[in-house]
Amino acid sequence: MAERTYRIHVAAELSGVRVELIRAWERRYGVLAPKRTPSGYRVYTDRDVALLRRLKQLTEEGVSISEAAAMLPQLLEELDAVPPALAPAQEPSPASLVAWREEILLAAEGLEQRRVSEVLDEVLGALTPLRAYEEVLVPLQREVGERWHAGAFSVAQEHLVTQEVRARLISMLHAAPTKGRRRAVLACFPDEQHELGLLGTALRLRHAGVMVTLLGQRTPAEEVGRVARDLKAELVGLSAVTDHGAREFEATLSRIIEAAPKGTAVWVGGPAALVHRKVCEQRGVHVFESADDWAKLLGG
Repeated sequence: MAERTYRIHVAAELSGVRVELIRAWERRYGVLAPKRTPSGYRVYTDRDVALLRRLKQLTEEGVSISEAAAMLPQLLEELDAVPPALAPAQEPSPASLVAWREEILLAAEGLEQRRVSEVLDEVLGALTPLRAYEEVLVPLQREVGERWHAGAFSVAQEHLVTQEVRARLISMLHAAPTKGRRRAVLACFPDEQHELGLLGTALRLRHAGVMVTLLGQRTPAEEVGRVARDLKAELVGLSAVTDHGAREFEATLSRIIEAAPKGTAVWVGGPAALVHRKVCEQRGVHVFESADDWAKLLGG
């Protein structure tokens, strides 16, 4: 099994030594020799974290860092004699969540896809799937979208992050629970290609104990209704990002509702749904507007 490693801000949280102090100790006293990723970023092992904790303990007892650094061979012998226990599970701080997002955005600016991938893998290794999605991936995609709309990100930069996020969501879905008492069918509108929100919804539902059939992009309306009918689904979830006008939006909803089992709850999310909220209300369709709607959706 590959040795576990941490970026500097995580090593700082685990050891209790500030990031600035770690860098100073490395630079002035050479107390650590962190490994580097293929992209050149420093990473720290469990042994490094244990050494940082020991150095912190010594300095708190009144030993100067220069004196502690001179004791390095002895300290390393002690650590090797009693291998450090795996770092205890520790909740990353809000600052770490922000640092991860900023690091991904910085890597995207330089079109460093490998680095974007590495940081995302670090996120998934440190957080539960739902926390990774809700606290890192969702705000990350929101920031990427805002930068693209403002002209601060190119299409290539936006696509680079989106593709890496999409790959992680699919991976998390493969590992998510697949059994439940309720059934849901999720699909995009017939001409819709944007599916990240739909993938996130599938992840959330599966972890809530709902069996999800994910049809994905560009699904014909009648097919959505037919699958819901065949599976006796209690919920149909739809993604409508691109707006093709009220008439087409209503026609698509009508075809799905007519083909689905009577009484099936239909939810639709995305910018187009918000634009056509009145159409949804007239058809008895729920509009997913914010995280507050999860309670209503999961409550049936």
